Amino acid sequence: MNPATPGRHGFSTRAIHDGQSADPLTGAVNVPIYASSTYAQEEIGRHKGYEYSRVSNPTRTALELNLASLEGGSSAHVFASGMAAISALVTMLRSGDHVLCGSNVYGGTPRLFNEIVSRYGIDFSYVDTTNAENVRRALRPNTRLVHIETPTNPLMQISDIRAVAEICREHRNAGDGILDLSVDSTFMSPYFQRPLEQGADIVMHSTTKFLNGHSDGLGGVLVGSTPRHRETFAFVQKCAGGILSPFECFLVLRGVKTLAVRMKQHEANGAAVAEFLAKHPKVRSVFYPGLPSHPQHELARRQMSGFGAVVTFDTGSLEEANRVLRRLRVCTVGESLGGVETLVSHPASMTHAALGAEERARIGIGDGMLRISTGIEDAGDLLADLEQALD
Repeated sequence: MNPATPGRHGFSTRAIHDGQSADPLTGAVNVPIYASSTYAQEEIGRHKGYEYSRVSNPTRTALELNLASLEGGSSAHVFASGMAAISALVTMLRSGDHVLCGSNVYGGTPRLFNEIVSRYGIDFSYVDTTNAENVRRALRPNTRLVHIETPTNPLMQISDIRAVAEICREHRNAGDGILDLSVDSTFMSPYFQRPLEQGADIVMHSTTKFLNGHSDGLGGVLVGSTPRHRETFAFVQKCAGGILSPFECFLVLRGVKTLAVRMKQHEANGAAVAEFLAKHPKVRSVFYPGLPSHPQHELARRQMSGFGAVVTFDTGSLEEANRVLRRLRVCTVGESLGGVETLVSHPASMTHAALGAEERARIGIGDGMLRISTGIEDAGDLLADLEQALD
């Protein structure tokens, strides 16, 4: 399973082929699910490249080669969930280090940082990274990681990856030691946004979302840009063991094969829903970077090759939001996003409940907000469903 040269083929070709040579034993065109915990060894120190599946597994190897190719990274490392990947990210840190994080990210990220990781002497602070100068002002001599999410969940705010990366580079060059910029690019997938090409050091995805694409498996990935990342994250997989199972690796490989065609339909539906909601009299505001009214629309056009499938809108109140949710028939009410079916969630009670009402209000997440992840259904059916639910 040798990786193809990054950039040698187009995105769709790499998604289908990289890391996925036909099985040499049977000719199977799909990578088998190697459901084995251990591997036969010929003698001491002599084996066929695999010893124990916590360390490595052929199905996992195929997926990691594939995702590294799609992001243009040095290596990819898959974990049992998106939060497991974030947990692996902070294992690079030591007591006394400082992490600078975006103030508007998935609610589980600050929950992990503040409630668990901070117990071990690591300090966290949060800034609005849509203004890159906020990052410059907040950096400290002991800052070792800057973590941003773009677009953000659920307000779809955009951070300038190149600008933040340049600030981090200047900080490193000033002699302040190792400083990595990690970008959670889950909402865009590698099809619409590749942060490593814009100067980031690490890109993170919840593979549960668009990479898997079928709402049938949890997972997360870190794609690094240096040999240091390869060594660090592989060692964490080996030591901590929070790796992705062979079966779920197979599911992500299956999903990635159709990523390009799915993302095109996701975006077409996302744009149609956003435009519909923006004109509806009962909708107070719409958050979607593809709308010219979005304050960072031009940055989104430069930084991403598409605007994605996630649309957030404000109904005005908790009661109105719940009324809309109860009336939906085609769209499914539930957490998560990125599946072939359209999912509608209530951030205040779902993804960002852990932040508390005061913090949600501070960053602009109201009780009347709903987040839609448009699937790949017929757009007309989605619009009709939203119209009857709102009216």
